[in-house]
Amino acid sequence: QVQLVESGGGLVQAGGSLRLSCAASGSTGSKSNMAWYRQAPGSQREMVATITTGGSPDYSDSVKGRFTISRDNTKNTVYLEMSSLKPEDTAVYYCYLRKIWPGRGDYWGQGTQVTVSS
Repeated sequence: QVQLVESGGGLVQAGGSLRLSCAASGSTGSKSNMAWYRQAPGSQREMVATITTGGSPDYSDSVKGRFTISRDNTKNTVYLEMSSLKPEDTAVYYCYLRKIWPGRGDYWGQGTQVTVSS
């Protein structure tokens, strides 16, 4: 089993910055992709950023240039640096891990609230 614990959410003014962290524990495997998703009230969960085991990132168009995803494989931790935050970034942010090898599985964290005030 894999456990994901997010931290770092909170309230910030528009234009500000926040850093989210997600620590993975358990059988995370040698190869896994990790990602951040978010879900605003009344909206579907959407992908924000992904990162492969090797560190290759990808971003949604809505956050490109403002958010940076990174990971520390020695700590089994993924980060999301968010800057130039906008009120529309307000959402619950979820950490996601897709275990690739050995074994396969999809795992979610419990979510952390990010609120951006105008």
